[in-house]
Amino acid sequence: MARLEHRIHELTVGQLAERSGVAVSALHFYESKGLISSRRTAGNQRRFTRDALRRVAFIKVSQRVGIPLSDIRDALDTLPEGRTPTAADWRRLSELWRADLDARIRQLRGLRDDLDDCIGCGCLSISKCALANPFDRLGDQGSGPRRLLVADPTETPHAAPPEPGEAPGPCADDPCADDACAPDEGGPCAPAEPGDTRPPARAPSGETRAADPCGANCP
Repeated sequence: MARLEHRIHELTVGQLAERSGVAVSALHFYESKGLISSRRTAGNQRRFTRDALRRVAFIKVSQRVGIPLSDIRDALDTLPEGRTPTAADWRRLSELWRADLDARIRQLRGLRDDLDDCIGCGCLSISKCALANPFDRLGDQGSGPRRLLVADPTETPHAAPPEPGEAPGPCADDPCADDACAPDEGGPCAPAEPGDTRPPARAPSGETRAADPCGANCP
């Protein structure tokens, strides 16, 4: 029987293990990683505040859905120290995780519902692969099951690579591609007017023109 008397405010490690369903060795591990904390009695025995049960439950459920301990610890670090976290404290923690949890839910639904369909892994072993991923074209997008993966909401999206056969623009990686570096109107790099066959302007005699960092890209 795991029920605890409501008058108990501090728990031994055995009581915490019994009520939470987590082994004593796991509780010691959680404490060593800073996920939970205890005080020591005069006899050097651990005592946990009762709200440690909620922390342990949070850790246990988070691990079951695949969230790494480092992320769990970062989330628990947002809770206040020295007092029992309130509903508002837990609500703020939940808001921090909402986008990540939503992405995990979509991932789990795909794993549940789409395994009998082409997942874009490159196996081409299911008849539907011929339509959804002919010649493994999804492999051009990257590794893994392309149709099953859910974008990580914490990652910054990267620019799409150029299409095959398309050359990158002359200023693709050029610091002078910004407007701040654009050549002045009428300068040697300014585009010529239609029908204008005049040579580029030259610097006046005795004047040394600064090297143009965009010169390599001038027409």
